[in-house]
Amino acid sequence: MTKTKFRTIDLTFIGMFAALMAIGANITSWVPFLVIGGVPITLQTFFCVLAGALLGRRIGALAMTVYMLIGLFGAPVFARLDGGFSSVMMPTFGFILSFIIAAYVTGFIIEKSNDTPSVARFIVATLVGMAINYVIGTNWMYVAYRFWAEAPEGFSYAMVWSWMLVPLPKDIILSIIAGVISPRIYAALQKSSSYSQRTA
Repeated sequence: MTKTKFRTIDLTFIGMFAALMAIGANITSWVPFLVIGGVPITLQTFFCVLAGALLGRRIGALAMTVYMLIGLFGAPVFARLDGGFSSVMMPTFGFILSFIIAAYVTGFIIEKSNDTPSVARFIVATLVGMAINYVIGTNWMYVAYRFWAEAPEGFSYAMVWSWMLVPLPKDIILSIIAGVISPRIYAALQKSSSYSQRTA
């Protein structure tokens, strides 16, 4: 097995996307009404699938992992400037975990192309990543409200998913945009002498 070494540019991209995730998470700090049923409307899904599409499964997932760890160790980078190990108990923490898997799968789909990935493949990859984000995050939220968080009156599985209908159109549109804008940037990165995608 070839030992993986991280170059300066890898670390730069990891740091950049971790920062973008923090910025995207806290749009509700300036627009506080963008919170539906305890779910803040953010730009995190967009930056997550964009990281997977541009950086590949390994570096993209690592960027999301670094973002999560920064928050768990106390930096206020989660939604509404939250952070710390207690965040694990938040009903929305499942979305933070899902970013790692979503970025990995997005990058995996693109990297498995036998030739230059098409725009269609990028769009499919980013939409699949978005779907993973929703499925994991929403189910975690349901379990959290059912077992350890204080659930609203009349709480149900259908209610949790109804909350997600509000940000869904935004995330579908932004995921498609990520898929459309990624190919040229991806191709430029592949041709760059200072950056290339890692192979398995």
